[in-house]
Amino acid sequence: MTYRPNFLVVVADQLRADAVGAFGNSSAGTPNLDRLAAAGTAFTNAYAQHPVCSPSRASFLSGWYPHTAGHRTFGTPLRADEPNFLRTLKENGYHVAWAGDRGDTFGPGATELGVHEHGFGHRPTSGRWAGGTGPATELPPMASEVDPDLWDRLYYQGRVVDESDVDFDEAAVRTAEEWLADPPEEPWVLFAPLVAPHCPFRAPEPWFSLHSRDSVGEPVSGSGPEPAYLQGIRDYYGTDRATPEVWREVRATYQGMVSRLDAHVGRLLDGVRRAGAADRTVTVFFSDHGEYAGDFGVVEKWPSALHSCITRDPLIISGGGLPAHGAVDAMVELIDVFPTVLDLAEVRAAHHHFGRSLLPVLRDPAEGHREYAFSEGGFLVEEEPKFERSGFPYDRKTALQHERPMTVGKAAAVRDGRWTYVWRLYEPAELYDRSADPHEAHNLAGRPDLAEVEARLSGALLRWLVETADTLPEQADTRMPHVSLPAPGTRPRKAASDAGVSHGGPDTNAR
Repeated sequence: MTYRPNFLVVVADQLRADAVGAFGNSSAGTPNLDRLAAAGTAFTNAYAQHPVCSPSRASFLSGWYPHTAGHRTFGTPLRADEPNFLRTLKENGYHVAWAGDRGDTFGPGATELGVHEHGFGHRPTSGRWAGGTGPATELPPMASEVDPDLWDRLYYQGRVVDESDVDFDEAAVRTAEEWLADPPEEPWVLFAPLVAPHCPFRAPEPWFSLHSRDSVGEPVSGSGPEPAYLQGIRDYYGTDRATPEVWREVRATYQGMVSRLDAHVGRLLDGVRRAGAADRTVTVFFSDHGEYAGDFGVVEKWPSALHSCITRDPLIISGGGLPAHGAVDAMVELIDVFPTVLDLAEVRAAHHHFGRSLLPVLRDPAEGHREYAFSEGGFLVEEEPKFERSGFPYDRKTALQHERPMTVGKAAAVRDGRWTYVWRLYEPAELYDRSADPHEAHNLAGRPDLAEVEARLSGALLRWLVETADTLPEQADTRMPHVSLPAPGTRPRKAASDAGVSHGGPDTNAR
């Protein structure tokens, strides 16, 4: 490239890779993302570093793993005194605009330092931006045959019947479209972190009815020892009440939300084309993490969930003159995304991070990338008082964490091109052979014939934790600074009589 490209960065929320056509779903209904992938590169072995929104976002925007600086909870976003790649781009000549209002990424003051523009040009009419009320919805006819509480515990709301509703994503896309109609001087970055297909599971027409309930496939079930939180969620949520018909309803609605997301991405791409900037704009699309959607009898995600449906990510990088390679199976981590953006922008990061630019792979997939990809999550039992507490419908989720804190214990996963190894602080390990078990459903840990595989991956995990445990500050503090305090014994003292203290002779009662 002989110019500094623009960047359109779209981040979905809770989108599993296998819900997108370019990542293996032949009935996904994602034509815009599929075309984007065909015109660029779809990384089919990309993995998120954390299974929950805020820690994942803090990780990919800093290039630090969640454990590196303690960004492991909803309450630990990136602070104003910590580095982030949007700020790096801003400080190196890029105009950075943030369409929408995701409050789970940066702490106070960090957004102002990282971007030039932020928020909605079009305000949503539902959600927390409208007093916390959601759009009017209706359940399908079969809902009357199911315990109403089950729909709530599956975060399912059905069809949006309020045609005038402008939700977060519609408002953010309209804001971005208006911005693209009169963009600033190039180069620029348009950052659009959306909400779809995050639950609650609901969609307006035509997306709600787009996918046949018989075409979405059955949820995955597993064998061998499983992490305790799976049964905990089934117990607390009562998901054993969900019939195959209920799961198909949930999964079809989720897939409809994915198709609506795809339509929103198409509108953003059209906006870039109308701006006359398509040839000079690199589009980056990915998600913060995935969604269970009925797999293993559960929904949503979990702070120590590391299955592929939660951590495998639909990363696409396309446009701006980059080659069209289609699907590439190099091992990739989300922390590699923004170092790639910096490399394309000819910008050097001002801080030490653990991301690796994908530019060599974008030019030649035969280059390879990483030997291993890592993910992590969870807490110490001793941290239980700091766990989140939420109201309905997340009340049972947080109750499970507080009442059974070992179910949310620390865990880490390492993957190579074939194997996945999960180490859990309070539970047995897991081992999955993705060549035969891509959904990581059948735990093979403990088999004598696989002991060598477990040992190799366990060693890789230990090395990773040591290498990435922390980073040295970019600027050293002054050693032996001047201290403006009185020396011991030199501060003015009250007279003994003023202090009401008697200084008599030796204590004659002393033994």
